[in-house]
Amino acid sequence: MIVRALDEAHVADAAAELAALLVDAVDSGALVGFLAPLGRAEALAWWRGRAAGVAAGALAVWAAYDDTGVAGTVSLAFPDKPNSRHRAELVKLMVHRRARGRGLGRRLLDTAERAAVAAGVTLLHLDTETDSPAEQLYRTAGWTRLGAIPGYAASPAGVLRPTTVYYKQVGAAAVAG
Repeated sequence: MIVRALDEAHVADAAAELAALLVDAVDSGALVGFLAPLGRAEALAWWRGRAAGVAAGALAVWAAYDDTGVAGTVSLAFPDKPNSRHRAELVKLMVHRRARGRGLGRRLLDTAERAAVAAGVTLLHLDTETDSPAEQLYRTAGWTRLGAIPGYAASPAGVLRPTTVYYKQVGAAAVAG
């Protein structure tokens, strides 16, 4: 399994495979911002739209590749305000069903955390569906649970679900804390 940072051109080149991963995540019930059924064209348009954020430095994207193509992805979203450049949001950590249970989610999370430190980020945050398998990943990776927000996002089936907010101090902040 190879994990690679994607620049603007690589996001555009991999958009079809990233779209297939997004469709798979929604089809398997993941709360990643879309309702089912998610069409390939909608997923493809969404990923193509991410390329501009990567080009602007507002988004960093990594993709994990196995023998059949894109098996997972993770992104960091960077704020544009001067008083918040020390933090980033971990977004869209997704692992294809064919690659689950082999540590890929942890590897992608570790990749994003290391890249955040290299970029001078000292605080990461994320939200994830309450009681989802992702919560176990974040807890075992040292993330701190802040709390849950009821009815925060609709599941792919349209049912409102709670989300749990997590944060993690990284780099110098983790050492000082």
